[in-house]
Amino acid sequence: MAKRMGRRPKLDLDSGVEDATLLILEWLGEQGVGAMIRVDAERMRDGRPAWTFAASGGPLEHAMRADGASAAECMGKALVGLREAGLVVPY
Repeated sequence: MAKRMGRRPKLDLDSGVEDATLLILEWLGEQGVGAMIRVDAERMRDGRPAWTFAASGGPLEHAMRADGASAAECMGKALVGLREAGLVVPY
């Protein structure tokens, strides 16, 4: 897989990804990937990105994490990271 010389795909925060999050997590589990999304109330109170996605196992060579200020931003970053790791989620 070719590396993108410093360019990152743009996140589409209006894509409805947060509506598909449970389906994405279920699909990842079927692929042998352990994954979760969580919100941290303390980080939210402090004005820091409170949402975290984490995944490991299955076809992922390394564990991965994505953080965002909203569920949509977090999952958008997670999908980009999964694609870069070679796992294209059918979303």
